Amino acid sequence: MTQRSLVSHDWQEIVDRLGGAAALSESAREKKAFLRSRLIENPVDLLRTVLAYCLGGGGLRSTASWAASVGLADISNVALLNRLRRCGDWFEFLVGEALAAGAPKASQGRLIRLIDATTVPKASKEDRSKNGLWRIHSAFDLPSERFGHFELTDEKGGERLDRIPVVKGEIRIGDRAYLQAGRMAPVLDAGADIVVRAPWKGASWRDVNDEPLDLIAVLENGAAAGVIDQPIGIGRKSATTLNLRLVAVRKPPEAIEAAKRTARRNAQRERHKISKETLIACEWVILVTSLDVDDFSTDDVLDLYRLRWRIDIDQSW
Repeated sequence: MTQRSLVSHDWQEIVDRLGGAAALSESAREKKAFLRSRLIENPVDLLRTVLAYCLGGGGLRSTASWAASVGLADISNVALLNRLRRCGDWFEFLVGEALAAGAPKASQGRLIRLIDATTVPKASKEDRSKNGLWRIHSAFDLPSERFGHFELTDEKGGERLDRIPVVKGEIRIGDRAYLQAGRMAPVLDAGADIVVRAPWKGASWRDVNDEPLDLIAVLENGAAAGVIDQPIGIGRKSATTLNLRLVAVRKPPEAIEAAKRTARRNAQRERHKISKETLIACEWVILVTSLDVDDFSTDDVLDLYRLRWRIDIDQSW
């Protein structure tokens, strides 16, 4: 939406996308943004005037003048300010409805929580080595597109999938750092499902009979099909195996070459020879999930993980 669309034929399309004039009128009255037809005739005109102020470069006075010039409202800047102050709950409702309409179909209406962490220095850059770091742990909730939880620790507070309280029924999504069977289990026990990216060396892989599993062999066997979806276990110390589902997809050729270049550079920097297994794993996006195969297809799981760009733009696939 742009300021130009408010004064063109596009405006009716915007109204239709927001549910139509009748729905806008109902929600405006319910949220007490529009109480009576005085100065501004109806909720649709109110919405148009408020958006003109939000999207325009001028202030209240120029917006009021514009509204009068196009026949929307004969209103003072002070009266417009009072109307604006009553629109907060209404706009929150409209934004929520728009986001819900654009929510990924794969979520099936469930809350999606993207888990991640970042670090900031406790002091200046020069003193960082002496004073350490703060680590900010966060959950970004979809479809509301807002952060639902923050936790602050020092650098000793590691990334854990169970650090943030569970909302029952949520689908919790994490990157490679969160593949910790002992930390994933409490999240599942609390009523959530998980989708977590997996490094090939990051777990004690088990098959359906709880025997050791050669993950690289599984990837090689799936190369022709380009996709893998099968039960898998992750062994835990002093606990039963965590039974999950392996979902893996082979990357496009360009992404494979980029991943291998990165792996080779890392091996060179760390002064060790890169293994054949690592190069094979570079060809795949490897995920583990607790989502049931009857409810969430392979593509659904992959689509859910792709949502991580909302919290972490640095995705190589």
